Amino acid sequence: MITEQTEELQMVREAARGFAEEHIAPFAQDWDRDCHYPDEIIPKLGELGFMGIMVPEELGGAGGNYQMFAAVLEELARHDGGLALAVEAHNGLALQHIMLAANDEQKAKYVPPLARGEVMGSWCLTEPGSGSDAAALKARAVRDGDHYVLNGAKQFITNGARAATYVVTARTGDSGNASDISAFIVERDTPGLSIGKKEEKLGMRSSDTVVVALEDARVPAENLLGEEGRGFDTVKEVLQRGRIMISAICLGFARGGLEEAAKYAKERKAFGQSIDRFQMIQSKIADMAAATEASRLLLDRAASKLDNGEYSTYEAAITKLFCSETATKVCMDAIQILGGYGYLRDYNVERYMRDAKLCEIGEGTSEVMRILIAKHLEV
Repeated sequence: MITEQTEELQMVREAARGFAEEHIAPFAQDWDRDCHYPDEIIPKLGELGFMGIMVPEELGGAGGNYQMFAAVLEELARHDGGLALAVEAHNGLALQHIMLAANDEQKAKYVPPLARGEVMGSWCLTEPGSGSDAAALKARAVRDGDHYVLNGAKQFITNGARAATYVVTARTGDSGNASDISAFIVERDTPGLSIGKKEEKLGMRSSDTVVVALEDARVPAENLLGEEGRGFDTVKEVLQRGRIMISAICLGFARGGLEEAAKYAKERKAFGQSIDRFQMIQSKIADMAAATEASRLLLDRAASKLDNGEYSTYEAAITKLFCSETATKVCMDAIQILGGYGYLRDYNVERYMRDAKLCEIGEGTSEVMRILIAKHLEV
């Protein structure tokens, strides 16, 4: 089922595109160099409903759907991947987990400020020793009266330095497998929670990535998300949905690389004519366009199925695999078309390529996606 471009969806896309062109595009290179986007950009996104786009209106959100969220992420990523990643991690990971697992009291307390963009959310799953094998996490949560005491360290945490609300996974039993993993809402001012230095990254540099450490952090028992020992069930569902949304960011990169390469090819002169007249350049741009459009079709189908409750692990894996690898290749080809200029930081395409590479790693590596696809096909 392919997305129907409804009037409402088009309005969301146009609003996101206009915002990105005015408030992101002129500054994205500086944000990349400074490893920081301005704090005031988040409330502005919140005013447009983008920080809680899939949250019901009664909880302060926009009441939208995954197709709309995908459109927003694509438009943001077209100009800055780091900010798009921050919005995706806030919406698609932290808020998504809360909306899937929280009770009514937890939602009423934590969701509205997150959905309005008044505060940011961060999802804390990965650890120094557990990435693709997420169920091997070591963080512990021990019940102590009306609190849980959390100890452990979370690695590669997006929004970790900015967040006010964290969703943290930890073991509440001794089985050593996924059946004793639980999830908790942890507030920023919780004694024992500390933030490490910002990581120096290849790409997505405007977003913050840190270690979040917990040392005897006492979290109220009422902050347990869902049932004790059932946290990993929600983790898997969050990841499946998140893989489709990260694909929207990939589409933004691919579109950016394609558009900027095509524009440059029309302007650049060599041997008495613009280089877009050369068949080798035309062939490369045609391949870039075909792969980008194929990514869009996969993403549209996956987002539509999400909205209809028909998505699957296979759907998410095949979409993320194709879109992420397409984004990297299209951006590499864009650098090739720009030649020496494509290698300079004065031009956007090298930044798109650096940003795109993370999408082959985060929220499930390409290797893991291939395993999931093959498993579905019983290979």
